[in-house]
Amino acid sequence: MSERVTNWAGNVVFGALRLHHPASIDEVRDIVAAGGPLRVLGSGHSFNRMADTTGDLVSLAGLPRVVEVSADRKSVRIDGGIRYGDLAVRLQEEGLAVHNMASLPHISVAGAVATATHGSGVRNANLATGVSGLELIDGAGNLVVLDRDNADLPGAVVGLGALGVVTALTLDVVPSFELRQYVYDDVPRASIESSLPEMLADGYSVSLFTDWTGLDANMAWLKRSSPMSGPWFGARPADGPRHPVPGMPAQNSTDQSGSLGPWHTRLPHFRMEFTPSAGAELQSEYHVAATDALAAIDAVASIRSEVAAVLQVCEIRAIAADSLWLSPNYERDSVALHFTWIADTEAVLPVVSEVERVLAPLNPRPHWGKVFTTAPPDVRSAFPRFTDFAELVRRYDPAGTFRNEWLSSILG
Repeated sequence: MSERVTNWAGNVVFGALRLHHPASIDEVRDIVAAGGPLRVLGSGHSFNRMADTTGDLVSLAGLPRVVEVSADRKSVRIDGGIRYGDLAVRLQEEGLAVHNMASLPHISVAGAVATATHGSGVRNANLATGVSGLELIDGAGNLVVLDRDNADLPGAVVGLGALGVVTALTLDVVPSFELRQYVYDDVPRASIESSLPEMLADGYSVSLFTDWTGLDANMAWLKRSSPMSGPWFGARPADGPRHPVPGMPAQNSTDQSGSLGPWHTRLPHFRMEFTPSAGAELQSEYHVAATDALAAIDAVASIRSEVAAVLQVCEIRAIAADSLWLSPNYERDSVALHFTWIADTEAVLPVVSEVERVLAPLNPRPHWGKVFTTAPPDVRSAFPRFTDFAELVRRYDPAGTFRNEWLSSILG
């Protein structure tokens, strides 16, 4: 491959022989029919080698944009290359919305869905749960169309790119809505200890941020429809706009003034027109049962000096349960601890292993697209339907067209 292609953070240089930019579904089918190994590259917002390959990479960014609202205005069919930020603008023009968004609107919808990426909110399930239909090119080059009447859909949605090239998705939509965003500084540890479930439920979407230099949380970000004023669980209103990552410009973040604004300008933490998060970073994330949230916080607090030494910021947020086989939120309401590390793999990996060690008694499930060191057998055992998923992979891709080293180790 003549061009040097990396993931978003630059910590992975892809080893593919060629990078394809198909402009049509027929071109995608031809690429798949030529044989593997083959992997699909979304927006590159992953931090491990799940998208890497010794064969060819396929980017769907060049497919024609498709945003087709159904006649009953309850769903939208989209192409496999569109990003959430671009989709959101089109939906808002139609007076519609998706139920939630991730922190970054820059990510591709298909990539976010395939890894069970999420926003937050105790009543909000992850983004993949909005998928009511899926169209993919399987390992034999066949176009497969799945809907909610098909028993394979719950296994195929969070598919890790293992079943084929997702060329189109159908998503549930809701009427457009407005939210306000507020930021509070210095959330006391005592409040977290006494009232964490109430805190995480006090808005459509709520995030706590900490750098683990102390036991208090540095900030709370709340996205909600009703106005608020005064202190919040002992935290004080921020005296100006904030960025989640210390030292980054607040102008990159979405509006925090408390004024009502369209859903897609409040739910993400970052504006589409600016570089999201820090850029030079690594990320890890672990999901535990919501009932174990405080225990998980205590576990990380027990090694906080090690964590703080290589951390930029840690975000704590809630996600509702779902029925998708490889979702970290499968059949359990969850709280996720998301770690944005410094961009130093050698320094970070030992700390990642330590975080996994102290969280292990709580049966944590990793985010598929982040950095984790958990042994593959332990990863498999954390997902009750993993054996069913592996069988699904064998049916959809018996020749291993979409296999790579990372996926083969996970599948076993």
